[in-house]
Amino acid sequence: MRENKTQRTTASVTAFLAAIDNPQRQRDAKALAALMHKATGEKPAMWGSSIVGYGQTTYQGRTGSVDWFPVGFSPRKAALVVYLMGGLKAHAGLLAELGPHRVGGGCLYLPRLEGIDTRVLARLITLSHRANSRR
Repeated sequence: MRENKTQRTTASVTAFLAAIDNPQRQRDAKALAALMHKATGEKPAMWGSSIVGYGQTTYQGRTGSVDWFPVGFSPRKAALVVYLMGGLKAHAGLLAELGPHRVGGGCLYLPRLEGIDTRVLARLITLSHRANSRR
């Protein structure tokens, strides 16, 4: 197994979320963290310096297998980036009901949580987590 550049760390998720400068982005990130925890039943962990991941799995990529998380997010300046391994193309119908978003690869880009159907988002998170968690 090759070593991924982004590794799971022991850094505090709570401290990371509290340090987000933009008040709206911080509120959205905290709400998304709670939603992901409820949808997965997993405790969050920091991956690198800016990704909050839920669970752990082995991902088979083009260059080999790496340890990764089944679902996670990063509160970037332009959008909340939601990482859903392999869960987007298979769920196009749910994406149509989600609200304002963009898709790129395995990432869902949400400009903000306002306008997002959080029940649909929770369903996408649950489906991706179940499909990609270590058994």
